[in-house]
Amino acid sequence: MAINRRDFIKSSSVLAAGMATVPMFANSSLGHLSANDTINVALIGCRRGWSVLLKFFSHKNVRCLALCDVKQDLLAEKAAYIAEKYGKKPDLYTDYRRVLERKEIDIVIIATPDHWHCLQFVDSCRAGKDIYLEKPIANSIAECEIMVDVAKKSNVIVQVGQQQRSDTLWIEAMDYLKSGTLGRIGRIHAWANFSYGAMRPPVPDSPAPETLDYDMWLGPAPKMPFNQRRFGWRMFWDYGGGLMTDWGVHLLDMGLWAMDIKTTPLQTLAAGGKFLHPEGAHETFDTLNITYQFKDFVMTWENNGGVDTGPYGKNYGVLFRGTNGSLVADRQSWKIYPEGEKIPVVEVASDQRDLQNHVDNFLHCVKNRNPETACTIENGSLCAKYAHLGNIGARMGGGALIYDEQTRKFNIAEADKYLKPDYRKPWLFPTESSAVL
Repeated sequence: MAINRRDFIKSSSVLAAGMATVPMFANSSLGHLSANDTINVALIGCRRGWSVLLKFFSHKNVRCLALCDVKQDLLAEKAAYIAEKYGKKPDLYTDYRRVLERKEIDIVIIATPDHWHCLQFVDSCRAGKDIYLEKPIANSIAECEIMVDVAKKSNVIVQVGQQQRSDTLWIEAMDYLKSGTLGRIGRIHAWANFSYGAMRPPVPDSPAPETLDYDMWLGPAPKMPFNQRRFGWRMFWDYGGGLMTDWGVHLLDMGLWAMDIKTTPLQTLAAGGKFLHPEGAHETFDTLNITYQFKDFVMTWENNGGVDTGPYGKNYGVLFRGTNGSLVADRQSWKIYPEGEKIPVVEVASDQRDLQNHVDNFLHCVKNRNPETACTIENGSLCAKYAHLGNIGARMGGGALIYDEQTRKFNIAEADKYLKPDYRKPWLFPTESSAVL
């Protein structure tokens, strides 16, 4: 017999204590501030971060003072929208450092390509700004480590944009899993298959658009001629990590959350390549399989870029396999598939408020100076490291890869070359004592 969401929440003892884990959301007021107090926000990266900024605007005491992007036409478009919708045009910048000089700005939203996150995050910490940071937090493991180090020494509030942590759908799934109803969990499997992960043929290099500050877009990445495919960035190693870092941090995070994992795995085994679409412009792997080994369970990942189908009729999702049955989830719903008749069928649908909840949680924590946001920099770092471990293992051609979090080195010396990028001058890899250029 199937149990619907309403009956499940109403009757289940599973959620009696677990629902207390739901983050506090402040939809109409923020913490202890009065209605006249204002939070000043700046957005760095206007395409990727636009949907996040709009959620900030749902709070009447939030205003956007600045937009920063390397594309002048995009800046003009977004500024015009804000002026018409909210009555005041924000100041416009192409250099994020000028934004951080503004003392009156309280929060920065960092939503640039991944290779920019580390520098912008560290400089924002130095400037004393609270930060909403898109995922993955960085494009390398060394960047993840330094970002956590700097954040710990800074009195700033950080929310990483892994919004599933604020989704009641996933919170209820975690409560169910932690209740033990599913039995002993021996396997977690996550997958993400999207056609945007491949199938894009190469195009010739060309002049950069006149409205684009291309050198600033490259930033610390190697000097390269402009190419429209590379400008799409996510499927090129200098700027991103493909489907693994795009969706992996979200979905693997659910496995780590369910099993209360706070460290890197015992070992990582990975294999992948450009197998489905070898002619594609992408550098990252359209086909990838990863196994993360733990003491008493395994977590696996797969992606197949260039297709939009997957297990259980879902092109992405997470499977938790227990002795009493399986829980299968995506952002739309989760469902219990019993082993025989050991447990009832349960189906739970999303309320589609994950991103709004995530922003609400962040602003509540900002107002109360509470660093324990729904997704802290430490959790964002851990999930990003898992994604990078998988990519590095596959780039190494397999073999058991072990990352030592104390020495910050691999068991295979050759793999260490993937830990830290070489920043292009004049940009410098940040240290705990480095400041804004």
